[in-house]
Parts: sequence; C-alpha cells; structure tokens
Amino acid sequence: MTHKILVVDDETRYRGLYRQVLESVGFSTLEATCVKEALEIIQNEPPSLIISDVRMPDASGLELLRTTREKHIALPFLLVTAYADVNEAVKAMKLGAVDYLSKPVDLDELVTAVQDALSIKAAKPEIIIPQEKLDGVIAYSSAMLNILHDAYRIAASDANVLIMGESGVGKEVLSHFIHKCSPRHNRPMVAVNCAAIPSTLLASEMFGHEKGSFTGAEKKRQGRFREVSGGTLLLDEIGDMPLELQPAFLRTIETGRIVPIGSDKEIAVNFRLLAATNRNLVQDVKQGRFRKDLYYRLNVIAITIPPLRERKEDILPLARFFLNRGHAETKRLSREASNILGSYHWPGNVRELANAMEHARLLCQTDIIVPEHLPPTIRNFIASHTEETTQKAVPEKKIIKTLEEIEIESIKQALELSGGNRTRAAKLLGITRRGFIYKLKRFGMT
Repeated sequence: MTHKILVVDDETRYRGLYRQVLESVGFSTLEATCVKEALEIIQNEPPSLIISDVRMPDASGLELLRTTREKHIALPFLLVTAYADVNEAVKAMKLGAVDYLSKPVDLDELVTAVQDALSIKAAKPEIIIPQEKLDGVIAYSSAMLNILHDAYRIAASDANVLIMGESGVGKEVLSHFIHKCSPRHNRPMVAVNCAAIPSTLLASEMFGHEKGSFTGAEKKRQGRFREVSGGTLLLDEIGDMPLELQPAFLRTIETGRIVPIGSDKEIAVNFRLLAATNRNLVQDVKQGRFRKDLYYRLNVIAITIPPLRERKEDILPLARFFLNRGHAETKRLSREASNILGSYHWPGNVRELANAMEHARLLCQTDIIVPEHLPPTIRNFIASHTEETTQKAVPEKKIIKTLEEIEIESIKQALELSGGNRTRAAKLLGITRRGFIYKLKRFGMT
C-alpha cells in the first residue's frame, strides 16, 4: 500500500520540491497551502503522515499539530521551518511531533525522517541518470555520486540552489549539470561572476540600463536577467556581491521583476536561480557582510561539494579525463605518477589537477606521463613528505585512537543501539539529525 504524505506550506516552491522528492521514492502526496485546507484534507482523505511548515499566514504548524492531537488523530507529524528555534522545537515535541527539520531541508534527511516515522526500512531506490546528462562530469567517490543524485532530483524543480565549496571544487560544473537535467535545458544558461565585475558596473550588467542613463551609457543594454529568458542564471561568487546591491537582487528574486537603470518601468523576468560561493555565508551574515533575508532566499536547497583531498577516488579518473580531453593522441599515467597524484593534498582542488595535467602533457614527448612531467610544486611536496617519513624512528605500537576512529565507533554503536533509526542514533550522540547525516556521508557509511 502506498503511503500518502500531506505537505502543508504556503510557498509553492517548497510544496513542489517535497512532492518531487517524496514521489521519487515511492510515496504519493497531498498538498495544502494553509492550516484550514490541511484540516479539510485530514477529515476527508486522511494521510499517513503530515509535513508542515511552522510559519504560515492563517495559523502556524504548531496550531495544526495541536488541533490534530486534540481530535485524537494519531498521525506522524514532521515540522519544517526556516527559523530554527529551540523553544518551538521543544513545544513541537511535547505536542507529539516525531521530528523537527529546519530549512533548507537536506533531501536525504527528509526522506529518512519520513521513512523512520512510518517505520519503513527499505532503502531509497537508485536513480538512473541518463548518460548524456553526465557529459564532462566525472564522479567515482560516494560523496560526489550522492551529490549528483540529489542534484538530478532537484533539477526538475525551480527551487533556488546554493552550491558551496572551496575554490576549484567544481561548483560551476555542477551548476551546468543541474541546468542540463532541468526542464529549462533548451533555454540559455547565463553565468555571472559577482567578484569579477566592479560594483559600479554590476547593477548595469544584471538589470540593464537605458541609453544616456549615466556617463558612458551610449546605448541601451538588456541586462543578464532578461538575457537568460526562461533559462538558468548562475550567480557565481555570490558572497562577494556588494552589500549595497543586495536589496535590489533580493527584490528581483522575490518578485521576478526588474527596473533597468534610468527607467521607471518594471519588467517581468523568468529565470531559475543557482548561486555559488566559497565563502562562509553564515559567518558573513553574522558579521553584517551579507543580508540574512537574501541568504535564506538563495538557500532553499544547499549543496556542499567536498574538496578533492576528501574524495580521493575521483583523483585519477579526473586526471585521465583532463590529460586526454580534446586530444586525438591518448597519453597514460605511469604507476609512479599515479601514486604521486593520489598522495598529493590538492589545495587548488579540481582546477589545480586540470592545470597539472595540461602541464604534464606539454612536457611529455612520449605516450606515458612520468613524475618528471608533473609540476614542480607537486613533485617537491611529495619528495619532502617522503623524506620526513623516512627520517622517523621505528614506528611505535599504536595505543591511541584517532578522533575519526572514535567517531566512527560511536556512530556504529549508536546505530546498533537504535536499531538503525538515524533519528534516535543522533539523539544518543547528542547531535542533530542533520549533523548525523553529514557524518555518515563523510565517513562513507550511508
């Protein structure tokens, strides 16, 4: 029997996103825009579980929870809010909520929470990504495969996506993947680097301007918001957007309308927004360098790409891809060169690896890349690291466990004690479900 999930949220984008994710794993969904609609549905077509936003115009999700409990309707109830509040969480649990999630909701966390609440142990079915969508995307590590599957699922929606990660990890590549997998794939994708355009020109670049509206405006400019026209807009390095321009961007995201510089007429624009940054926006918000309301608008779905040093399974496949990309003559890596690439820490991430392979190909006159063809920085790092290792005394018997080993053992024990229930395991460890899911992914235990 298919479980029916009632999704209650006044924002269309969240209802649509939850529906797509839940239906992709076999649930059916019902939707309500307010508490009144939800109560009517519960009366006429009782669901198996309710997912409700906390803050809505007519009444809160807590009131919906309270009403259902007063009528002795023992439905599993999950509360979701963009305003994480400990007091609300405590109230929700006292009223009988089975879990409390904060926006942006991790998609795996949402599915797991629903499955736990309904005591469903079946694993999430594998999603097959069409091969043509993966052109130029190289992923072998479990971390990147999980990210691609999540990105493929959310591509069908118009939800804003915030992609985070160190410089060079592949944020723009993932953005293009999301666009290719979306219903907008036949429309343009426009990328704007907010850090590369002077603040005095960024507004004109994005919103356009009328002829003569300022010194140097010799002709009318359409602007990137209109140029994207039904496609996908990527705001790269969004954390470097000048603070004084952020209110105008926030208004456009909220209303879907712009006012070109020098004009008094609003123009409707149609775009799906992706944003990328290597900055800690939460910290920037706290320090007043980034608007809190803009952060929440961008952060409907958050994806964090781990650095290359944390997904070593991707290093050699990426190296081979960059080595022979665009060349008819194939070259291969020697065992020694492969070992060096796998041992290097890659502070510049995927971008540094691509440059290293271009460097090696230019120096190599045969069909085999050897260590001497690699950039000096990589060779020198490995040489110094090897020298330090050989100078060490005979290794002593290991009597102290690393913090990582202790964490993994604790996670295994918590899962065993909770019977595999992630919610209860997280509570045993004294951390949030979100933090617990993150650690499972980090240690490859998903």
